[in-house]
Amino acid sequence: MNRRLSVKPLRESSRLLFALTKCGLALVAFAVLSLNAASSILAAQEPAPITVCPTCRFTSIKAAVRYAPAGSLIVVHAGYYHENNLIVNKSLKIVGENWPIVDGGGLSDVITITADSVGLSGFVVQHSGMGTYGDPAGIKVNKVRGCVIDNNRVLDDLFGIYLAFSTDCQVKNNFVRGHTLSESFGGNAIHLWNCRRVVVENNRVNGYRDGLYFEFLHDSTIVGNLSEHNLRYGMHTMYSADNSYRDNTLRNNNAGEVLMYSQRLVVTGNRIEHNWGAACYGALLKDLDDSRLERNLFVHNSVGLYADNSNHNTIAENEFLNNGIAARVLADSDGNRFTNNAFDANTFDVATNSTTTSDNSFNRNYWSGYRGYDLNGDGIGDVPYHPVALFAVLAENYPATMILLRSPFAELLQVAELAIPALTPKALADAQPLIRRPSWSKSVTFASASER
Repeated sequence: MNRRLSVKPLRESSRLLFALTKCGLALVAFAVLSLNAASSILAAQEPAPITVCPTCRFTSIKAAVRYAPAGSLIVVHAGYYHENNLIVNKSLKIVGENWPIVDGGGLSDVITITADSVGLSGFVVQHSGMGTYGDPAGIKVNKVRGCVIDNNRVLDDLFGIYLAFSTDCQVKNNFVRGHTLSESFGGNAIHLWNCRRVVVENNRVNGYRDGLYFEFLHDSTIVGNLSEHNLRYGMHTMYSADNSYRDNTLRNNNAGEVLMYSQRLVVTGNRIEHNWGAACYGALLKDLDDSRLERNLFVHNSVGLYADNSNHNTIAENEFLNNGIAARVLADSDGNRFTNNAFDANTFDVATNSTTTSDNSFNRNYWSGYRGYDLNGDGIGDVPYHPVALFAVLAENYPATMILLRSPFAELLQVAELAIPALTPKALADAQPLIRRPSWSKSVTFASASER
């Protein structure tokens, strides 16, 4: 009797467990089917790419943009598309395959973007209007957020790529070429006006008034660009703050980089070279304050660095090589600190129009012209170095004397300077000149420096 009673509850428990297991499997199966159904519905709702080509349903990019819902992908195949002022006013990704050509016909902007989160890549964009009214551009971006202008060839436009009042955009991997003949009637290759948090990266620009132009730009990064053979400046910044400029190459311009009326800029690792002429500069600092210029290479410029009314900047670990004047610091610039730089084979290391005391300091720099000694072997010269040559002082006041630079008269002045160093400004002396090159400096010749 007791044995039968004990078997009955056991059977009931097994039936209950089996029922629960079946229910659980059914729920799992239902969940899987529901997820698959939801995925199918979402896939069905995602718009298919819209294709543009000479034989497609859409033969013009304008028509495809008008038809496409926001969030669509438009793929444009190779061909010639005469699109006068193509306006992108919704969030779209527009991709060119095999470099389709978008031609503005010389009338106005070629492509204008007025919506957030637009991507544009793979196009040849050419022939904007050339009148100065409205600043016509190959690609113009106005009042948007999150745009990506990537891998385009922008050719023969008044302005190449022009962003205004835009944030969180990227301009990268573009080739921008112009043929500007006049500063007064020319535009800029990449032009940013009143923008914030923009990345300008790995672009190649040439043939414009200014290669890279930034005005009222904040919290942005300019990295890895090549700007050369522009009529005026390789890179021009005005009224800006808190930007980073690194690893750019600025060469064969009237001036490499011009930093004006700005604060808290960080300029590092740039190559600034071959900016040569009567009034050419590697870096021109005009009313630049509280900024850092570090690890830059200044090679073969008329003036490597020119400071005018620029204050409290740090110039450290830069290489000044084969320049006419390595650094020209005017009397109205104060509190600038030059430290751990290498000044090598420049015609003049430092020039100034100051004849009085200065708050600018030179400390622990390497000077190839230093002829002092180091008795205790600590790597620091035992006598100060005066980088302002007496002939440079004379040339500052009487420019015509430059014709005597390689004459016996200049050599006589050099001897007088060594005998009576008081003839040059005492305030601009390096009290602790380095005997050897700083550890970061690898170059000993012009060729090796250019390969750095």
